[in-house]
Amino acid sequence: MGSRQSQDTQRAVLVLNGTGKTGRRVVERLQGRGVAVRAGSRSGEPPFHWQDPSTWLAALRGTDAAFISYYPDLAAPGAAEAIAAFSELAVQNGTRRLVLLSGRGEEEAQRSEAVLKESGADWTVVRCSWFMQNFSESYFLEPLLEGELALPADAIREPFVDADDVADVVVAALTDGRHAGQLYELTGPRLLRFDEAVAEIARASGETIRYAPLTIEQFAAGMADAGVPDDVVSLLGYLFTEVLDGRNAHLADGVQRALGRQPRDFSDYARDAAATGVWNRSRVAA
Repeated sequence: MGSRQSQDTQRAVLVLNGTGKTGRRVVERLQGRGVAVRAGSRSGEPPFHWQDPSTWLAALRGTDAAFISYYPDLAAPGAAEAIAAFSELAVQNGTRRLVLLSGRGEEEAQRSEAVLKESGADWTVVRCSWFMQNFSESYFLEPLLEGELALPADAIREPFVDADDVADVVVAALTDGRHAGQLYELTGPRLLRFDEAVAEIARASGETIRYAPLTIEQFAAGMADAGVPDDVVSLLGYLFTEVLDGRNAHLADGVQRALGRQPRDFSDYARDAAATGVWNRSRVAA
């Protein structure tokens, strides 16, 4: 299936969590196509807050498509109920094209996928592996800058996916009706252990960085000591114990099906991210 933009007239697109890793990229791509975009966030205009349903209708008004990215994660308590209520409200008010960002191998996320499909929307599910950008824009950047990434994921192999590939698939689904009713499972083109991913980052950046395995108890204690909020510690603990258990150690063809091309490789990501200086420890320290 190709990603040619449909020719139907489209009103604004609502992009929830529009400043996040995926949402920011989706906003930029839609704006580049000349599509009117409304970024849904607490600081948006109008503001959007998942925990305050009274903000939902104003954010939806005047839109006919929405990218649904739930904060903090679809594994959080109440996520499926919120997705069901939001989807129903969206369809009732004319926002029929709904694209959900979901997690690969997460049973809780699949509950949200199910309620979306039952909403009457022209739905698309984009089910993702772990983002490569977690190493450069999120949880893992600070420890990498300190020279060591310690995680409770010793022998697990993961098909890390590039957030730019994810954004390309989301934009295709938002702007081309041919993607309605599709579930795209997105992975990169190969499996990597976390120590192998760190080794590639070290080679690309020229920095001395090592990987150290931890128990889940050591990991949780270290996160708490670093001041990471309890809900984030709980979420990461869930992901490392329930999702990173080998269930996702196989490739999928979602990028190929949605975009007609191969997904980006981790080595390409590491090379390009290193070129920005994001892992340059002396520069960051200065």
